[in-house]
Amino acid sequence: MIRRIFIACLTCSLVTLSSETSDMLLKQKPATAQSPKNKNVIVAMTTSIEDSGLLDDLVPAIEKKTGYKLKKIAVGTGQALALAEKGEVDALFVNSPKAEGKVLAGGAVINRHLVMHNDFVIVGSDADKAKIRGKKNAVEAFSLIAKNQALFVSRGDDSGTNKLEKDLWKQANVTPSGAWYQQTGAGMAQTLQVANQKLGYTLVDRATYIFQKKNLSLPILVEGDKKLLNLYHVMEVNSQKFPRVNGAGAKAFINYVLSPEGQKLIAAHGRKQFGQPLFYVDGGKTEKDYGF
Repeated sequence: MIRRIFIACLTCSLVTLSSETSDMLLKQKPATAQSPKNKNVIVAMTTSIEDSGLLDDLVPAIEKKTGYKLKKIAVGTGQALALAEKGEVDALFVNSPKAEGKVLAGGAVINRHLVMHNDFVIVGSDADKAKIRGKKNAVEAFSLIAKNQALFVSRGDDSGTNKLEKDLWKQANVTPSGAWYQQTGAGMAQTLQVANQKLGYTLVDRATYIFQKKNLSLPILVEGDKKLLNLYHVMEVNSQKFPRVNGAGAKAFINYVLSPEGQKLIAAHGRKQFGQPLFYVDGGKTEKDYGF
């Protein structure tokens, strides 16, 4: 009899314990993936991306889709690459393939992808003192500008545009100096405005030129040379080399701009406002597709 009472009590206790344990488990939240602690993604990008208005479309879409907050640093590509080499940003969106390649080889950046392209053009006043209008060879145009000491306004900021400009001067066997060659040390939009005010020549990416055109009196004089192709890449700053880098956020940013949604947004930028796209998307392509 005592044994039966003991068993009954034990059974009752186990049922009570089981019920309490069950209730406790039901109250617990189901296990979920831990949200990233750092929601900020710092992206250093060339000023032409900002000056062309692309960020107005891109930033809200990225933030809505990924949940990350995009912190942009709009500088010349040279400065952007320098920040990456110090681990001070999470990702890059830049346009100087040769310079990017050196930083990539050094291990400061990884996961580099071609995103889009447009081209550079040489603009100047209608008077065209150097007589470069219609030339198809950018190096020849630069030679004529130097020969005639016609005013040329340079960004002088080690940007992708400035790096290309220097390369064109080098190919023309010209070391630009003197009163006819002026440097602003500023971004593309500001440099374009200075050239416009002084009726000088300058090298500009087509997107910024189109976006700013309503405020300009400088026509396009030279275009179409293969040397003027303008390729934009994204890449992560190496979080294994720089632990403070937000690698997950950088990946989310890159994945979005390369996604069908991101590529569609980039391709559409400018169509309604200007009747033409300001960039042509290249997701899945490489520099080899353009002969580089």
